[in-house]
Amino acid sequence: MMIAERLAEVRERVAAAAAAAGRDPATVKLLAVSKTVPAAVIAAAYAAGQRCFGENRVQELRDKAPLLPGDLEWHLIGQLQANKVRLAVRLAAWIHSVTSVALVERLARIAGEEQVNARILLEINMSGEASKSGAVPAAAPGLLEAALRSPQLDCVGLMTLAPFDVPEPVQRRVFGELRELRDRLSRDFGVPLPELSMGMSDDFPAAIREGATVVRLGTAIFGGR
Repeated sequence: MMIAERLAEVRERVAAAAAAAGRDPATVKLLAVSKTVPAAVIAAAYAAGQRCFGENRVQELRDKAPLLPGDLEWHLIGQLQANKVRLAVRLAAWIHSVTSVALVERLARIAGEEQVNARILLEINMSGEASKSGAVPAAAPGLLEAALRSPQLDCVGLMTLAPFDVPEPVQRRVFGELRELRDRLSRDFGVPLPELSMGMSDDFPAAIREGATVVRLGTAIFGGR
């Protein structure tokens, strides 16, 4: 199946999941996860109308971005090392993987030096799995408080990953708990946190049912790595 056909099928599935949840499909951003995908294949997705792409590694984003049209919206969804923050701030429109106060403070300082505003999400490990990155839920208020101290950071919401190979009720519980955490933070701090980045190729319908505004799909679009 060609990339354009896969994208069309994925868009239909996202729209169907949104409709089943009583939501407008336009409220769900489709993020094509393009890690390890060659620039030529990303260009095919671009030709089929896709504009938002997610990369795991800053170095890979650095190498691909110059080869592709300038109106792509790049999202960094993988772990961000301290020594890659400057490059991330320059290249990524969204940084999904903010996990510590130290990283928040470094992002704020470097965004100030680069004279840009960095749009960030706080990555929270809602499943409690040691294999997953992200801050523990109890750390979320401190992370948000640190982000709000900097005018250079625009914290727009939260991100998480559900456990792999679990039934849909477990997926929905994890995603629902992230939504509830977002709602508490928004209420307690008096700030809008509109974005919930959650859901991948295997579990995005459950994520959409629980309020995902960004779903991160790689395999469903580009096939297995």
